[in-house]
Amino acid sequence: MAMMRLRREDPRIVGSFRLHRRLGAGGMGVVYLGSDRRGQRVALKVIRPDLAEDQEFRSRFAREVSAARRIRGGCTARLVAADLEADRPWFATQYVPGPSLHDRVAEEGPLRAADVAAIGAALSEGLVAVHEAGVVHRDLKPSNILLSPKGPRIIDFGIAWATGASTLTHVGTAVGSPGFLAPEQVRGAAVTPGTDVFSLGATLAYAAMGDSPFGHGSSEVMLYRVVHEEPQLHGVPDALAPLVRACLAKDPEERPSTLQLSMRLKEIAAREAQGLPDARPPAQRERPEQARATVRPTERYTERATLGTNGSAGGGAGRKGPSSRAGGARTGGGGRPQGAARTGGGRPTGSRPGGRSTSTGRRPANPRLLRQRLVVFVVVTLLVALGITALQALQG
Repeated sequence: MAMMRLRREDPRIVGSFRLHRRLGAGGMGVVYLGSDRRGQRVALKVIRPDLAEDQEFRSRFAREVSAARRIRGGCTARLVAADLEADRPWFATQYVPGPSLHDRVAEEGPLRAADVAAIGAALSEGLVAVHEAGVVHRDLKPSNILLSPKGPRIIDFGIAWATGASTLTHVGTAVGSPGFLAPEQVRGAAVTPGTDVFSLGATLAYAAMGDSPFGHGSSEVMLYRVVHEEPQLHGVPDALAPLVRACLAKDPEERPSTLQLSMRLKEIAAREAQGLPDARPPAQRERPEQARATVRPTERYTERATLGTNGSAGGGAGRKGPSSRAGGARTGGGGRPQGAARTGGGRPTGSRPGGRSTSTGRRPANPRLLRQRLVVFVVVTLLVALGITALQALQG
């Protein structure tokens, strides 16, 4: 993380902490690197003088610090100390070494799908703890996520607020960062844990594409797109795109929960790290001979679903791909016997229920059919013999 020297107007000591460097400045105040007498390093934010004189802001600040004290989890920067009654209120959190997600992407480009999923899984798990404490962050974005050696950390709960509390944001304004705000924040509606899910979805899209899913422009343009336009996810890997799109749903009720998001992202991270295709439910696991088939996975799934569930082609379906036989009928690419009409019971007509397949994939001969063929053979033989006898008589 970039550090700057202290300026002349910067304090040197705040509370019991000695300040060493500037870490950055934002809309609420300046953040410093400090340490206590034991050498513990903290990120200490001192509120701007003009905000310190605003009683409404002080009320919100006190409420948010109180809520932040309740948060327990490994993915957040722990609150160490705070002074709400000082001339310039301040609070100190655990210092997290490492670049922000924004800086990492800006310097090295978009992250791999496995890395995006792993970061997202950790952040989702952290948000579970945040929401269980009754807090909504409201400003989750790449610059508020630090990539520490121990994993990603969520920082800057400066505009977070307790669930159920009335917002102190003025009508017509939106607190947060355009492009990562949820539509309900822009409209001034109540925020919920789903609000952070939207912001996390936009953050993961940024990590995967190196750009905001709502493009660039003025604050007004960005806020309009968030509310009225669909996100652009062309650069998001296929493994992540459906989940990210679900997070960016306009309706909070249609977004996944943080717990669902964490579980799904863990699965994607593990699969992408091993280079595996999308996992299937255990019941759909393929047999070794099926893995060698030339049929695409979706075709094999369809073949099992249409034939393998009722026993009419139990041994032949899906074994030899498009050229396999089921009940003597050649299957097409989709796994359904060509020319075989399906009955109400889901079985091709003409097939015997419970019939067994041979090792070659064919059924044993039908005894009735053999008898019919034998009768035809005998009749034809007799007719030929009679014809030869009559011909010889005529010649005599």
